[in-house]
Amino acid sequence: MSLYAAYAGNLDARLMSRRAPHSPLRATGWLNGWRLTFGGEDMGWEGALATIVEDPTAQVFVALYDIAPMDEEAMDRWVGVGLDIYRRTRVRAHTLEGEEHAWAYVLNAYEGGLPSARYLGELADAAESAGAPYDYVMDLRKRPC
Repeated sequence: MSLYAAYAGNLDARLMSRRAPHSPLRATGWLNGWRLTFGGEDMGWEGALATIVEDPTAQVFVALYDIAPMDEEAMDRWVGVGLDIYRRTRVRAHTLEGEEHAWAYVLNAYEGGLPSARYLGELADAAESAGAPYDYVMDLRKRPC
């Protein structure tokens, strides 16, 4: 199994149980030195898509899933790896148990653009369901869209 760090809609364990049914939630934690942002607004969706970028002053709340081999390809298809929308990158997640090496999806587009209100609401709901701190969820809900 490989360890996947989910930071956007995949924070929601109910969604992940459908997208990767053989891949249990292991823990939650933080990607220190990364910032949640948006990009790819020109790619044709309602608005910009979530991504992460390196930023030494920031951190991103994540859910860590043990991704079973049979679910890895399905996850890549779901996020558009084969369509060159997202790619995988290696990250270090910090949990109560210590540091974990994982992978996360990063958007193959320039940072910038605004997400739709609906999309931001989904991300905030997913973060809340995963147990993100109140101020993190509220920051998502207050972002411009």
